[in-house]
Amino acid sequence: MTYVVTENCIKCKYTDCVEVCPVDCFHEGPNFLAIDPDECIDCTLCEPECPAEAIYSEDDLPKEMEHFLELNAELSQNWPVITEAKDPPADAEEWDGKPDKLQHLER
Repeated sequence: MTYVVTENCIKCKYTDCVEVCPVDCFHEGPNFLAIDPDECIDCTLCEPECPAEAIYSEDDLPKEMEHFLELNAELSQNWPVITEAKDPPADAEEWDGKPDKLQHLER
């Protein structure tokens, strides 16, 4: 099983989660983070650290977000690993909780 970063991370990209990951499975894109499902050890540490509540256990992933499992797997292969927290985008709070953000995902 793995954890999955979902839509609410788009344009929020808080990085609190990356520092607690013991296996460095987070990858950073321009405005989104992805978890490498092959590296994730299901330790549960990242989920409570996400201020945007954008991380779900694969088992708890809402049906309408299931496509994010494949998206995380794809993007984590192309993006670099991130292990240290960074400041969120200046407008992160404005984007937190907005619906239909997938169209804003930058690859």
